[in-house]
Amino acid sequence: MTRQAKTPRPSAKKGTGYTLIDAPWRFKYFDSPKETGCFICRAIASDPRLDAKNLLLVRGERAVIMLNRYPYTMGALMVAPVAHRGDFRALDEKTLSEMNRLVKRSLNILQAAVHPKGFNLGINQGEAAGAGLQDHLHTHVVPRWDADTNFMTTIGGSRVLAEDIDSMYRRLRRAIKNGA
Repeated sequence: MTRQAKTPRPSAKKGTGYTLIDAPWRFKYFDSPKETGCFICRAIASDPRLDAKNLLLVRGERAVIMLNRYPYTMGALMVAPVAHRGDFRALDEKTLSEMNRLVKRSLNILQAAVHPKGFNLGINQGEAAGAGLQDHLHTHVVPRWDADTNFMTTIGGSRVLAEDIDSMYRRLRRAIKNGA
């Protein structure tokens, strides 16, 4: 994959309070038809040889670890039950236990691969709580660094991700292979 330089638009005026940065590789996310059905279930049911394409990092018996395709910050992971459930209370104790083990493993993988200074862990259950995917519960494991929320997020309403999703997937897989 050829990388294009991330440079300000030549037409952007300096000193106006903001600079427009083109990111043409992201257009495919907005222009593509929206997926129907559950992408987590689709990834789990898919042939394990397609795990990289589906961003599935670890397959457990009752839960999985996936890389978030639309992350808050690069390396954000999701731990989801294999069972298609939208309510935390609908999960049995064995599934909850495995999910917790995989959340802990996610922390170790991220620490080994990208060395964050902290983590956010959370579940958004229901649309009012911010759940983008409401019918398949998942725990977010978000790596954080000092000052990773800056003017781009707070004023520009944009995020700058330092690494593309496929490279991040490979980095996390290397950490797993090295024992994380």
